[in-house]
Amino acid sequence: MQTLHHIYQHKIVAIIRGVSADKAKDVAFALAEGGVKILEITLNSPKALQVIEQLADSIGNQVLIGAGTVLDPESARAAIYAGAKFILSPTVDIHTIHMTRRHGAVSIPGAYTPTEILNAYAWGGDIVKVFPASAGVAYIKDVKGPLPQIPIMPTGGVGLDNIKEFKKMGAVAYGIGSSLVDAKQNINDEYLKQLSLKAKQFINAVQ
Repeated sequence: MQTLHHIYQHKIVAIIRGVSADKAKDVAFALAEGGVKILEITLNSPKALQVIEQLADSIGNQVLIGAGTVLDPESARAAIYAGAKFILSPTVDIHTIHMTRRHGAVSIPGAYTPTEILNAYAWGGDIVKVFPASAGVAYIKDVKGPLPQIPIMPTGGVGLDNIKEFKKMGAVAYGIGSSLVDAKQNINDEYLKQLSLKAKQFINAVQ
C-alpha cells in the first residue's frame, strides 16, 4: 500500500491540533519546507474536515494528509471523503478500523496495554499508535519483547531528546505533537521559520 510505504519511509507524523483554519495551511507548508511529509489534522481542531480538504487539494501530491482523534466510524468516513489517507485514533474501536480499511485508508488505532495493542493489530490496524508514550522508552521495549511483529508508533511524549531511543526500540513511525507544533504560540512569520527548522531537526534525528 502506497500510503503505508510513505509512512514507513518518512516516519515523522506532525500532529496539527487546535490551529485555526486560516493558519493551518501556513503551518502545513512550513512543516513541508522542513522535510516533514506526513501531517495529521485532528478532528477536534477548528473546521478540521475543511482543512483536510484544502491541504489534500493544495499539497496532497507532496505531503500525506491524514485525520487524527477519530473516535467513530462515521467520522473516519467523513475524513476519508475529505481527503484523509490515514486515520489515527487515541483508542481501539473495531468499527472505526474496519470502516477505514473498507475505504482504502491506512488505520492507526491508539492502544496502550499489550492486550489493546494486540487487539488493535489483530482487528486490522496497519500500525498501532502506542499512546501515551510518556511512560518512556523502557515501556516500548517491554511491549516489543512479546509482540515484536506489531509495528508501533509512539505518540505523546516523543521529543528531540528521546526520539533516537524510541528508534532503537523498533518504532516504525513517531507521532509528534506540541513538541513540534505548538498551537498556543503566535503563528507569525518568525514562528513558521522556527517551525521549519525544528521539523528539519526531527527529520535528521530519525535518518
